[in-house]
Amino acid sequence: MKNSGAYKILKPVVIASVCFAVILTVGCTNRGQVIEETPTSGNIKIIADESFEPIVNAEIDIFTGLYKRARITPAFLPETDLISAFLKDSVKLVVSSWEPTEEQKQLLFQTQIVVRTTAVAYDAIALVLNKENKDSLFTYQNVNDIFTGKIADWKDINPESKLGKISIVFDNNKSANIRYFRELFDLDDQLAENFYAVNSNAEVVDYVTQNKSAIGLVSVNWICDDRDSTSRVFSDKIKTAAISHKYLSPGIYSMPDQGSIYDKSYPFTRTINLVSRETFRGLASGFTTFFASEQGQRIVLKSGLVPATMPIRLIQFKK
Repeated sequence: MKNSGAYKILKPVVIASVCFAVILTVGCTNRGQVIEETPTSGNIKIIADESFEPIVNAEIDIFTGLYKRARITPAFLPETDLISAFLKDSVKLVVSSWEPTEEQKQLLFQTQIVVRTTAVAYDAIALVLNKENKDSLFTYQNVNDIFTGKIADWKDINPESKLGKISIVFDNNKSANIRYFRELFDLDDQLAENFYAVNSNAEVVDYVTQNKSAIGLVSVNWICDDRDSTSRVFSDKIKTAAISHKYLSPGIYSMPDQGSIYDKSYPFTRTINLVSRETFRGLASGFTTFFASEQGQRIVLKSGLVPATMPIRLIQFKK
């Protein structure tokens, strides 16, 4: 659908209100012995989904700046590798849109591991386009048809388009971004030939910049943080599609901004979780508490995502 004046894009703004305080425990013991690692000190490695690298780095920078004896080393992996490492006890804490199934929880419980999942933010998957692509409005059905192969050419969306065949690019065959759409649209394991996997969200943006007919899939975490230089560069290189919701009135399109993520008028949203298998109250617990606290949630808000543990109110402006 061509981007013209005959539509409405509503942009509700998220404002977070602070209604709680969190106190971090500064020490703990285990079976009578003092443990060197505490919620605010020690040295741990965590694994995060590559899509959430900007927000994870921002949270770690502030946390370790406040607690000088804490050192958190992140590794950023595709979702499939992240889950495998967690289940094999290679890491105590992961940051992902994945949540363990009941079967996975039971298997770990049999080894005396209690899995704890804390929702800390809400994210969305943005469909990004080349700057020269004039067709930046899609219905939910348009997107469904593109992913299932019913729409393969830009002329099927806009008869006047000269862009030719549509190509869809995503960050990795093992990523949460493509897994999300596989499950949503019931896609086969073997994707159509117009799907292309690269190696990162950054490469998705580069591919779209160089290919006018491409649609890229990226977390809004990479393109919505005005304070982050990388995010600003990415957002300047591409444009973001507005999409109508499957169950809302026709003619209303939503961008993947904070207000639309919060009220789910943008259809492709998901939760960011911290999943822990820590067996005592150590640094992973402290970092999780901080991420979900007032200060951690303010970082989420400023990063262009939606806080999951703070009260939210929306202010809507209409043009």
